[in-house]
Amino acid sequence: MIDVNREIERVVKTGKVFFGCNSAVKNALEGKVKLIVLAENCPEEAKRKIEYYSKLSNVPVMIYKGSGRDLGEICGKPFIVSALSIREVGDSKILEAMEGQ
Repeated sequence: MIDVNREIERVVKTGKVFFGCNSAVKNALEGKVKLIVLAENCPEEAKRKIEYYSKLSNVPVMIYKGSGRDLGEICGKPFIVSALSIREVGDSKILEAMEGQ
């Protein structure tokens, strides 16, 4: 079984990611990302927008089982991360983890 936390940590270190809800909305709209990860407590309005645009652009959305604070900690950031857009996965197996959900 793939450890989602470890894969998120790995993608942040070796891939190309963008942080934040505004960035996620933009990336979902453009369809240029491989995956968007949302914290469980992502603000509802932002979550709806991101999920809507992601569906239109066929970008998968993964709901992270934890808060934005937890997600920020895993990403090695000193701030809350409600949304994480992954453009390049690097050495991560995050997309395989997504299939297991």
